Amino acid sequence: MPENLDGRGLVRRAQEGDLEAFEALYRENVGRVYALCVRLTGSRSAAEDLTQEVFVRAWRKLGQFRGEAAFGTWLYRVAVNVVMSERRTGPGSNREELTDDPAALEPTSQSSGPEVGMDLERAIATLPPGARQVFVLHDVEGHRHEEIARLVGIAVGTSRAHLHRARARLREVLQ
Repeated sequence: MPENLDGRGLVRRAQEGDLEAFEALYRENVGRVYALCVRLTGSRSAAEDLTQEVFVRAWRKLGQFRGEAAFGTWLYRVAVNVVMSERRTGPGSNREELTDDPAALEPTSQSSGPEVGMDLERAIATLPPGARQVFVLHDVEGHRHEEIARLVGIAVGTSRAHLHRARARLREVLQ
C-alpha cells in the first residue's frame, strides 16, 4: 500500500494508474458502498454485485473526479447512479416500481408480521422497492425530494408519497 498518503494523495496516485492506491481507496470505502447498496436494493446478493460494479465504474471514471468534493462523496454519487441505473435497465427491472401511480406504493406481499427486536435494516428491506429507495435516499442519506426525483426519475410529489408510505410501513413493522 502506498505509504504516508492521505485521501487526496491516494486519489491522485490512482488517477495516474496506481492500482495499489486504488485498492487502498477500495478498502477505505467498500463497507459504506456495500451498506448503501444493501439499503437501496434490500438484497445482499444484489448489493455485492452492485458494489463491484460501483468500483469498476469508479476506476473507469476516476479521471473525471476533480476533487471539488471528497472522494467518498463522489463515490457515493457513483454508487447511487449505478443502483438507479440497474433498477431502470437491469435484468428483472420493473419500471412500475418508479411510477407516479399511488397503487405502486403498496407492498406486493405482506410480511409474516413484525418480529420482536427486528432491526431497522431488516425492516427497511420489507419496504416495496420504490418506497425503500426514497426512504434510504431521504432519511438515511439526507437527499432532498428534488434530488431524489431527479435521481430516481419520479415526480417530487411521488417521492414525498413514497417517503410517507415508507415511514408508516416502518412504524407498523417495528412496533
